Amino acid sequence: MDGIRYVRGDATSPQAKGVKVVAHVCNDRGGWGKGFVLAVSARWAEPEKEYRAWWRGRPGSGFRLGAVQFVQVERLVWVANMVGQHGARAGSKGPPVRYDAIDECLAAVGSKALELGASVHAPRIGCGLAGGKWERVEPLVRQNLVDRGVAVTIYDHD
Repeated sequence: MDGIRYVRGDATSPQAKGVKVVAHVCNDRGGWGKGFVLAVSARWAEPEKEYRAWWRGRPGSGFRLGAVQFVQVERLVWVANMVGQHGARAGSKGPPVRYDAIDECLAAVGSKALELGASVHAPRIGCGLAGGKWERVEPLVRQNLVDRGVAVTIYDHD
C-alpha cells in the first residue's frame, strides 16, 4: 500500500467514516467559477461565500498564495480552500499552479487533519485548470499528509 488511495468518484462525497477534509486549490485573484469549485458550490454554499469574503478582506485577512481557509460544511466535513494558483490562465509565464504554495497549503491541511483526527479527500489538486503535473504534486501530498499519518483519498471524476 502506497498510502494514497485512488478511487473513481466525486471528492465532494468523501468515501470514509469519521471526520473528513475536502481539499482543493483556489486562485489568488478571487475568482471562483470553473473547475472543481463548481462541484464544491453545487454541494455546499459556504466555501465559496467564505472564500470571497476572505479575498475581499485582504490584506489583513491573511489571504495570499500558500494560505488555507478551513470551512466546516457538515458536522464531520470541512473544506480546505487552498490558495495554490496564481491567476486563472496559463500564459507566457507558464501554468498558474504554484507548487511551493501547494506545499505550504498541504502542510497546514496536514496539521488540521491531525488536529481533527480527519482523513483528507481531494481531486488531483493543482492538476486541472491550474495546469500542474501530478508527478510534482503527489510527492507533496506524501510528505505533508501520508508521511505524517493522514489517510488520503484522491478522486478521479468519472
